[in-house]
Amino acid sequence: MTAAISSILDRVIAPNEPSLPPAVAEEFLCWSFSPHDQERMSVLAAKARAGNLSTEEQSEIDGFERVSSFLGLLKSKARLSQQCHRLN
Repeated sequence: MTAAISSILDRVIAPNEPSLPPAVAEEFLCWSFSPHDQERMSVLAAKARAGNLSTEEQSEIDGFERVSSFLGLLKSKARLSQQCHRLN
């Protein structure tokens, strides 16, 4: 993910602002990669370490990284939102 896209997503999602309703926060925290996708990422990571990624595989790993970053922002906001709801 480029720095510009990451910065834009950070401003849009605002992970440091606990504004999600509890049910939405709970749902976001359940989102994750499937076991199949986790295995695929592991295979791609091994190939990347060995320097054997094709152009198509590099594109695929880039996609996984983008989605992972996006999920990280959502989950960060969700955890913070849950903490604030528990305190109130």
